[in-house]
Amino acid sequence: MKILFLTIGRFNSINDKGLYPDLLRALKNDGNEVYIVSPVQKREKKKTELIDENSSKLLKVKIGNITKCSIIEKGISTLMIKKHYKKAIKKYFNDISFDMIIYTTPPITLVGVVKYLKKKFKSKTYLLLKDIFPQNAIDIDILKKGLIYYYFRLKEKELYKISDRIGCMSQANVDYVLKHNSEINKDKVEICPNSIEVIDKSVKSNEKKYIREKYNIPLNKKVFIYGGNLGKPQGVSFIIECLKSQIKNKEIFFVIIGNGTEYSALEKYLLEEKQENVMLMSTLPKEEYDQIVAACDVGLIFLDYRFTIPNFPSRTLGYMQAKLPILACTDKNTDVGDIIEDNNCGWKCYSDDIKGFCEKVELIGNSEKKDLLKIGKNGFQYLKNNYSVEKCSKIITNAVSLLKK
Repeated sequence: MKILFLTIGRFNSINDKGLYPDLLRALKNDGNEVYIVSPVQKREKKKTELIDENSSKLLKVKIGNITKCSIIEKGISTLMIKKHYKKAIKKYFNDISFDMIIYTTPPITLVGVVKYLKKKFKSKTYLLLKDIFPQNAIDIDILKKGLIYYYFRLKEKELYKISDRIGCMSQANVDYVLKHNSEINKDKVEICPNSIEVIDKSVKSNEKKYIREKYNIPLNKKVFIYGGNLGKPQGVSFIIECLKSQIKNKEIFFVIIGNGTEYSALEKYLLEEKQENVMLMSTLPKEEYDQIVAACDVGLIFLDYRFTIPNFPSRTLGYMQAKLPILACTDKNTDVGDIIEDNNCGWKCYSDDIKGFCEKVELIGNSEKKDLLKIGKNGFQYLKNNYSVEKCSKIITNAVSLLKK
């Protein structure tokens, strides 16, 4: 099959490591031809170009600035994405008949592009539903219910309508989409979870010791790590509460690596309190980050307690790759914590329950090293069985095969 993947996120190469490059490589390895369209922003001072990547093609389309700019500039640039994408696809891919178009949320700005391509090529369309927008923005007060919300909600429904299949990250996502969009035929919604190329990224004890010494991470403490975005969705005020609750705990150490709109709030707290059992670092190169994760004992997940939509953070898979048990601090609507606990991959608590967090930390702190290692291995096995890109590639191509019958 000829597959076109559309994204408004940065995409450098199909050979990179990550959710989408891994999945697209798996689709290519299954014998499909893969074409990718992604943006290059005006500030990068590059022209639209087509890059040939060993039987896959990456079309980088010049658009206006949509990040690190004023709201007005972002708004105008966003509205123009459809025009830029259509023009570039007509120029470079006009003679290619695509069997399938895959796109991920948030693709609301791509609704018009998908409609155009579906009509032109008679393609089957597959939505990888990663964010339920605009409700996720309503939940954490980024957006209020008004004209802008209802415009985006209309676009969201239009997106679901033109999608032949909607792949959700978990059963909770499937249930939410069907409950809040009664017009959708339940047969077009399925589980197609976050997936990665399964690689054992755990390290042996001597290497773990070397990494900890290199980064001044204590050798004799249970080390919890959080890596990823530090923004409103993570509920950074609760993260600060969690850290504060352990300020006198001499057996526990926290490593926090990331960036985002709330990073400064966390940094300010640590500067004021001078908490000695916390290390805060901004974003690191992926290989360096993966090394540090593997040298820790427990991976942390944080989601704001106000979410009504069920998120499933992709960093869960990274912890599983490193064979770390996971402590998930989440809202009550996601099922990520249930999956982790039900499969003995870690523990869960709610992100408005500081007492529950402290109880889990105490439990983990009192656990034997061999028991934590066993729980981490359970997570890696669950990753292999459920979140491999090979599995998700089959889900997508099987769906298209059924749609063609």
